[in-house]
Amino acid sequence: MIKKVFPTFTILLCIIFIGTTMSFTKPSTKVNLKCLVQLTNYTGEGAYVVVSLVDSKGKYIKTLQVFGKEKRWWDDLTSWYKHLTTSKENVDGISGASITAGDRKIFNLSLEDTYFNANYKLRFETAVENQDYKEKDAEVDLTDSNIGKNVNGIKYVRYVKLIKSSV
Repeated sequence: MIKKVFPTFTILLCIIFIGTTMSFTKPSTKVNLKCLVQLTNYTGEGAYVVVSLVDSKGKYIKTLQVFGKEKRWWDDLTSWYKHLTTSKENVDGISGASITAGDRKIFNLSLEDTYFNANYKLRFETAVENQDYKEKDAEVDLTDSNIGKNVNGIKYVRYVKLIKSSV
């Protein structure tokens, strides 16, 4: 009798334990940000800029914004384009016009709070026709200390600024 009841009792105990443990885990919430990208006063065509979420090893997690509607030029953003073609990520709803020299763009981001203070970054990749491509023109660590600060770029991006928002 005990041999028949023990496996059932063990399974029931495991189910209760797992259910109880899962009920104590905090669900992830969204952090809403406004992101400002200010470009330098370089000469030439508008810059194609891709904003991606990457992990501490530089692995692409998600494409957040694409500035540059003409898909035929996306392959100039070499590293991101390789990720895009292998991941089959849909970026149609997050693309817009390229950014001209000296101009700025402001856009909204909504990210899970689990990406903050956990070694994730926003990578700003840039390319300009007949000029240089920069895989890491700017990278912003997703930390509370970077909110509200200017993070400088190295080529086309003058700086990036993240501000918490309610929308």
